[in-house]
Amino acid sequence: MALFKKKNQEEAVANAASEEKGFDYKEAILNALNEKLKGTLYDGCIIMPRGFTVDVRIGRTEDKENVKLLQAIFIVEHDDFDEPLIEPVDAQGETYEDAAKMAADIFYGGVWHPLDQSMFKKNPFHITSTYLNQHYEYDMYAQSIVRIGTQPDEKPVMLINGIINQIPKYLGSKKYYWVRIYLAKHKENEIIEVRVNGSVCNELARPYKEYIDTWNASERFLCEKQYAIFVQREDDKCPFKKEVVMKTAKAALEKMCNTNNREEYLKMAEELDEIAGNKDIAAEVRIFIPEILAKLTLGYQEGDSLFLLEDDARIEFKKTQLRSYFYIQQAVLEFLNTRPPQADVQKIVMNSVAFRELRKVNQEQGHEPKDLFVPGTAYKISSENYKVW
Repeated sequence: MALFKKKNQEEAVANAASEEKGFDYKEAILNALNEKLKGTLYDGCIIMPRGFTVDVRIGRTEDKENVKLLQAIFIVEHDDFDEPLIEPVDAQGETYEDAAKMAADIFYGGVWHPLDQSMFKKNPFHITSTYLNQHYEYDMYAQSIVRIGTQPDEKPVMLINGIINQIPKYLGSKKYYWVRIYLAKHKENEIIEVRVNGSVCNELARPYKEYIDTWNASERFLCEKQYAIFVQREDDKCPFKKEVVMKTAKAALEKMCNTNNREEYLKMAEELDEIAGNKDIAAEVRIFIPEILAKLTLGYQEGDSLFLLEDDARIEFKKTQLRSYFYIQQAVLEFLNTRPPQADVQKIVMNSVAFRELRKVNQEQGHEPKDLFVPGTAYKISSENYKVW
């Protein structure tokens, strides 16, 4: 785990803006937060016992009508996390210090409280997940609810209860999962967002529509947010690391740009098997890259599901339960950030099953991809011993 962190370009620009006014938001937030955490401030982050580190980056700052507006992005890392926990927080105050303290308070109450519960196993709620003949047991920690704009006499609602029966369908073999529920409303504008380990899960958002419609937000901004932390009771036994999947996916993206026929594709497949050291991982990379790239570039709506084809069966489970899926998606996003030639992107997308089906619908019915919905991605792995990790 990297303890020595450097500011990225965006953070440097944002900090420079606040430092021009003689105030360093990052330093103020870390100091305010560490008064609560009692950790060790070192190299621009807070180091906590049991292997946790907390970093802060400044998204944007603004002075508006004598009110200081701030977006702070908190980043929590741990060796047992497959990806960092990233929490954006909007805060404000009459002074810079007030805005920084509010950001620290929101993070502490919303995110750190359930994490602290998980560390010391305070008031766990038992959750089980069974799929594809695999069984996992977790402890859930979810007590804190962050509320903005609500009245003191309005009783808080345990948001996680709205999806508690659906959550097991989204939990897989990772040691840690976290679910972030965010509801906001002002006048007729509503935001309903549920994320699992940072990934948006549209189907989990639907149960909250009826609840948020009851809010009276005609004159004030209302917001409710809750984190739930899930810790698997057994240690992680996955046979591969995230770095292996990322390395294989990046190699595949480069090779796919230069693959022009079946012979070259078969050669690429053999090379990816060697890079991954695992034929199942290499196959997942080859299958999901075109599908993910098609979704990201064409903009069609897609459900949370994967469909594993075995013999005559079509077995449904969730993308969040296949840990390689979002590693591959991260590699695809990094690839797009390099602004690759459009011809390279098109060459890869042409191998997407969803793209070919959407093109057929467009030709027959005239619907644009952005207007269509795909329930998920179907795939098949030829290995007899294939296991979803």
